[in-house]
Order: sequence, then C-alpha cells, then structure tokens
Amino acid sequence: MKKDQLLTRRRALLAGAAAVGAAGTAGALAVTPGNRPAGPAGPAPGPPAHRPMGSSAYRLQPLTGYGAPAAVPRRPPVRSEPILRLTGRGRTMLLTFDDGPDPRYTPDILDTLAKYDVRATFFVCGEMADYNRDLLYRMADEGHVVGNHTWSHPLLTRLGRRRIRSEMERTSEVVEQACGEPPRWFRAPYGAWNRAAFQLGAELGMEPLAWTVDTLDWTTPGTGTIVDRVEDGAAPGVVVLSHDAGGDRSQSVRALRRYVPELLDSGYHLTVPRRRYA
Repeated sequence: MKKDQLLTRRRALLAGAAAVGAAGTAGALAVTPGNRPAGPAGPAPGPPAHRPMGSSAYRLQPLTGYGAPAAVPRRPPVRSEPILRLTGRGRTMLLTFDDGPDPRYTPDILDTLAKYDVRATFFVCGEMADYNRDLLYRMADEGHVVGNHTWSHPLLTRLGRRRIRSEMERTSEVVEQACGEPPRWFRAPYGAWNRAAFQLGAELGMEPLAWTVDTLDWTTPGTGTIVDRVEDGAAPGVVVLSHDAGGDRSQSVRALRRYVPELLDSGYHLTVPRRRYA
C-alpha cells in the first residue's frame, strides 16, 4: 500500500514538472502579432541597459498609416518605382534616417524619439550595423522600423545583379540576427533605383521606400535650415529623409530636438510603415 502511494505521488510530481516545462517553452517561443520574437536571434548582443517603459506595446500594435490587409501575401510585388508617400487618413508623417547606425549620433536621435514617444524608420548600412548591433536591437526594441540600405552604400545603377543581391542579403542577415526578423523595407543609396534593385528587393521580401522631403542635412546647411525644410514640407503622408551617419550629424540631432515637438503640437502623427508582406 505504501509503495503504491509513493508511486502515485511521484507520477503527480513528474506531471507537474512537465506542465511547467511546457509553459516555459511556449513563453520563450511566443511571437508578438505581426512582429519579431520576444528576444533577438543569432549572435546578437543582449538587451542594452536603456529600455523605456512600455516599449513592448509598440511591438504588439505597431503604428501605421496603411490599412491592414485581409490576407498577408508572402512576397511584395515588383515595383517600377519606389513608394514616395504614406497612404492613409489623418495627419501622418514618416521620419526616416539613412546610413547608420553611428554610435556618435544615433543614440541621441533615439533618445529624442523616446522623449516624445514617437517612432521612426532607420535604413541601415550593413557595414555600420555589423559593428553596432546593440543599436539595431535598441531600435527594434523601442518600436522603430529597421530597413535595408545595402552593405557599403554603393551606386546600384553601376552594379550587376550578383553584387546588388550580395549588398542586400548581407545587410538583411545582420538585421535579422540583431532584431529577430529580416527587414521589410529597403532604400537605394543616393535614390538611384534600377530594375534589378526592385526585383531583388521583392525577392528578399522588401518594399522600396523613397522620400518626399529631403532635408539635405548631409550638406550641413545649419540646424535652422534643416528645421525649416522639415516644417515647410510637412503635410499628410510626407516621408522625411535625414541621416544619422556618414559625416558630422550634430546638426541633424539638434534639428530633430526642435522640429519633433513642433510637428506634434501641429497635430502630426509621426509613425512607421506597417509590414504588409510575410
């Protein structure tokens, strides 16, 4: 009798341990709707010390100016020209930053965006991203979109298909390792698009996004001039181009601190594009 009681207790304990283990596995593999797993994949670094409260809410419900499709196609169509504006209702705008991440300027830009609780899109170069994966992780963790800006920022119209694919694929791999999912948006360096870039981008599951307002901040025209260009060009659906790397971007950092609160006070919603393809 005593032996039977011991066996019964042992089976109960084993069943309880199995249930706990299954629950732990389900939690570790959980994927937030329409987004990446809860933690980074591959050899990405662990989460940085800076982690704003409530950032995971934006992974659950990403901001968007696009209507949600009834079904999600697996691959975007091959376009003949890039997307220039955000579609949708309301006073929505996209802030985008190219060429980074750069540890001298990108953290300040992220700090400003976090201060005003807005999101942006970062088109990163693979050779910069590879050495600053912690910044990629922070971008994704704080609800920003990380896009593909090629590996070494070449002029794509002078390259063959094999080289273009390599530039895109290598960057997508770094982004996926750091953020947990591959990029769904890409931007051609210098805005120089060709048929191969559109085709290869679509094959890799990415849509081409250009811009409507160019701040020309790479010419270092002065903080006030950058602010004026953003505010003068502000309109529903506008996509603003700035840079967080590729030179001295201190003017871009200071300008962002000025025009973000002014855009918000004017009723603009600073958002990110929704991932529309699997």
